[in-house]
Amino acid sequence: MQLEIRPDPAEVGRARKWARSRLDGLGIAADEPLAETLVLLVSELVTNAVVHTGRPAVLRLSLPGARTVAAPSPTVRVEVTDTCSRAPVPRCVGQDATGGRGLALVDCLADRWGWSREGAGKSIWCEVDRCGQSDGSAAVAYGGGPAGCEDFAFEAV
Repeated sequence: MQLEIRPDPAEVGRARKWARSRLDGLGIAADEPLAETLVLLVSELVTNAVVHTGRPAVLRLSLPGARTVAAPSPTVRVEVTDTCSRAPVPRCVGQDATGGRGLALVDCLADRWGWSREGAGKSIWCEVDRCGQSDGSAAVAYGGGPAGCEDFAFEAV
């Protein structure tokens, strides 16, 4: 499943709504913690693409393997591909900063994440295992947890 994203901040809300409807269709109810986590991850990755590249992007949501409620796939993957070849750049932000924590949040909420070159651009992805959510938390990414994420963030450019 994929959604074309225009380089417009309003697209972030559209991407969240699209993700919610797709997750519901795959048997992940909107009020489940997994759905809330995945929608937040979609929001962060799409925001990075829209804000830091100013170019169109593609959002993909996939559940490899079985796709039934009775036998759900063990992993959900969120991927955003854009045409900007610049790699994600780590940056430090203070506790009073109003931005700059997007990929730190992804790092704390996803079980795995990374990026790779994709044609003339790049793809940033994250995965969440359905059988057990990540041990991270949003509080860590916002400076309220262990030093692993405190005052450190990544900027996708």
